[in-house]
Amino acid sequence: MDELERREILRLLAEGSSALRSAVDGISELDASRHPETGGWSVRDCLEHLAVTERELLTGAQSASPAAERQHNPVREAKILDRALDRTRFIAAPEIVIPSGKFTSAGEALARFESVRAETTRFVMEFEGDPRSWLTTHPLVRGPVNCYEMFLMIALHPKRHALQIVQTRAMTAADRAK
Repeated sequence: MDELERREILRLLAEGSSALRSAVDGISELDASRHPETGGWSVRDCLEHLAVTERELLTGAQSASPAAERQHNPVREAKILDRALDRTRFIAAPEIVIPSGKFTSAGEALARFESVRAETTRFVMEFEGDPRSWLTTHPLVRGPVNCYEMFLMIALHPKRHALQIVQTRAMTAADRAK
């Protein structure tokens, strides 16, 4: 992998983790389990979703197959970067990563996410070759995705949900204040 691209992916991975930690900083387990009155996931649900999704997407990247030729799609890469953090655009989670109460606490879910994120970071650091020459699948994308695209999606995903967590915390605080 080109070292400039590797540094960029590693930067995005670190930023996503940092945004997530900031979003949950100081939250109690009780508050993390609260659902907004209008519906939606609790903070703990978001953390579970992130932990499970990170594992699924990393497994997908690890099981990628070499492509017959390089698959560089700058338009799709730009869309990933543009849409990943757009919370005005609803993206339904695939069934396999919908929260099911797998973790007993937000702390446990966050720890699992961080453990898998460390594996993801190692995988990117050690990735050899051109990630655009390796193909895998993503449950929300038609057709194959290359590993560079997958790395972008993995890196940005926690930042998207960090925004959701901030919104959820504000909504549940407002619900309690009523």
